[in-house]
Amino acid sequence: MNAPAETIALPTIADVDAAAARLKGVAIRTPLLNFPVLDARLNARVYLKAETLQRTGSFKFRGAYNKISSIPGDRKAAGVVAYSSGNHAQGVAHAAQLCGVPATIVMPSDAPKAKRERTAALGAEVVLYNRDTEDRAAIARDICKTRGATLVPPFDDPLIIAGQGTAGREIVEDLTALGVKPDMAVVGASGGGLIAGIALGVKSRMPEVEFWSAEPAGFDDTLRSFASGKRERNARMSGTICDALMTETPGVVTWEINRKLVGKGVVATDEEVGRAVAYAFRELKLVVEPGGAIGLAALLAGKPDVKGKTVIAVLSGGNVDAEMFERLLNTA
Repeated sequence: MNAPAETIALPTIADVDAAAARLKGVAIRTPLLNFPVLDARLNARVYLKAETLQRTGSFKFRGAYNKISSIPGDRKAAGVVAYSSGNHAQGVAHAAQLCGVPATIVMPSDAPKAKRERTAALGAEVVLYNRDTEDRAAIARDICKTRGATLVPPFDDPLIIAGQGTAGREIVEDLTALGVKPDMAVVGASGGGLIAGIALGVKSRMPEVEFWSAEPAGFDDTLRSFASGKRERNARMSGTICDALMTETPGVVTWEINRKLVGKGVVATDEEVGRAVAYAFRELKLVVEPGGAIGLAALLAGKPDVKGKTVIAVLSGGNVDAEMFERLLNTA
C-alpha cells in the first residue's frame, strides 16, 4: 500500500516547464479571476483559477495531453486506456483525438450522463462498470494487456502531475504580473494529482504559500492521511454529489508530493458544496460542477480562516448535469 519513498520517481519543476512547452498553443491559458463580491464576503482577497473554461471543461486535459503526446510513435497505434468518472475521461478522449490515438475509457455506470455522452462524442470507446462492485483499474489493465495499449492513469503518473502543474505555473506568472504575493491556496483533492501538480508549480517559485486540500465529507482520505502519516482509504466509493472526488485512496506518487508540500486539509459537506455551486452561478456568473467547487465551498464555509489574507482557489471543472445543476440552484 505504501511504496518506499526512495523507489518513487517524482516529477520536478523542470517536468512542469516541459509540460508547459508541450501544452503551449493547445491548452487554454485559463483566467485567474478576482471578484469584489467574494472578497467582501470572505474579508480576504481571493483569486479563482477558472479551469472550468479549459478544453473539455476541466483541468484534466492538461495532464492527459502531456501524457499522450509523450507516448513514442511506435506505440500510439495500440491506443490508450483510461478509467474515470468523467473529467479525466473527456480529457483523455480529446487529447487522444488531437494526437490521432485510439482511446478506450472505463467509466462508472452512474457517472453523469453528460460526461458519458461527451466522452463518446469525442471518439472514445466507453466501457461501463459498477463502481461499488468492480475494480476499474483492473478492468483497464486487462484491456491494456489484451491490446498492448498504454494506460493513462487519472492522477498517479509523473507526466499527468506535471501537466496539471502547468495551471500552478500560470497562477504564479499571473500573480507576479499583478504584483500580488499569495498567502494560501485551497485546492480540491481526490487522488491528489491536481493539488500535487499545482503545489509543485507554485511552491517552486513561491515557497511561502501555504497549501490546503479540500475534500467532500466522508471522502477525506487525504486529510486522514496527513493525520496518520500514511495513505488512508475511504470506506465507500459512492455517496456524494462530488462525483469527481470519490477516489479510494491517495496515489503513491501524489502522496509523496502532497505530504511534503501540502500537509493540511479541510472537508466540505454536500450542502456546503451545493451552496457554493449556486453562489458561483448567482454571484460570480460561473457554472461549476460540485467536485470543481469544493475549494470555494470550503472558503465560503470558513474552512480554513482566510480573513485578511490573499488566497488562491481552483475551480477545477464545470461538467455538471442540467438536472443536478437545477436542483442545486433550487435548494441551495
